[in-house]
Amino acid sequence: MNKIHSILLLVGATLILAACGNRGALQPAQGETLPPAVYGEMKTPSGEDLLIPSNQALPERSDELLRRSEKRQDDEFDLPPPG
Repeated sequence: MNKIHSILLLVGATLILAACGNRGALQPAQGETLPPAVYGEMKTPSGEDLLIPSNQALPERSDELLRRSEKRQDDEFDLPPPG
């Protein structure tokens, strides 16, 4: 009996989560407007434009691996704590 309840709960949760998706175009909430155009831009961004992250929000990784062992240079600002 517990196994049947678990399966029904899992199926129900899956159906509820599957029904949550919105396939329509994004629109501002009732009574709200989109943000104003950025200074220097000619038009107000659409909802789709606002979903695209900027380059600053997604910086590229630097995965440069060391090709050979190199001695670390001295850092003149790496001082011991005072006292």
